[in-house]
Amino acid sequence: MHDIEPYFRWRDEYTAEADPKSPFYGQDHSEMYYTHTVYNYYIHPQWDSFGSSTLYIKVLYVDYDKGYALMELIGEWNDTLYNDVMYLKTEVINKMMKHGINRFVLYCDNVLNFHGSDDCYYEEWWDDIKDEDGWVVFVNTFDHVSHEMNRYRLQHYINYGPQFNDVEWHRKTPKLAYKEVKERLKQRVYELQ
Repeated sequence: MHDIEPYFRWRDEYTAEADPKSPFYGQDHSEMYYTHTVYNYYIHPQWDSFGSSTLYIKVLYVDYDKGYALMELIGEWNDTLYNDVMYLKTEVINKMMKHGINRFVLYCDNVLNFHGSDDCYYEEWWDDIKDEDGWVVFVNTFDHVSHEMNRYRLQHYINYGPQFNDVEWHRKTPKLAYKEVKERLKQRVYELQ
């Protein structure tokens, strides 16, 4: 896991550590010292910690004018033991919402497992953004991760699953990556009607 680096090709357009509105403003990343681990496995030092001991994040792009953020995750999402969603909501999401962000795309290509607890923080997240035309989409979740999320009824608050998988976002600009997710979300809403 130590060689899985957060996506870096959008760094010319945005870096969270240089954004005064970002929860990670001023972060300094070592290229020499690996300090974060997921269990006994070191991860690349470019990943940011938000309080979880098993899940790390990288804010890849934020558009404050249009109110969206693109973020990448790595590790194990464990609400059962570590209440990861609480840390994500309080330490990252709430701080971004204060600056008008109400649409969240989380790339889950490297989320290896999900262990749920309850849906309270997901419901709170939904309640905080739904009146502002907001939404949350988890992109490229593994099938076993999606199945576990379904067991805890997260599909009532978060968009994820087959229609948001197999998204090749690495070859797009941030704006085109966002546009693709938005189009897939519109298609899903149309299919549900």
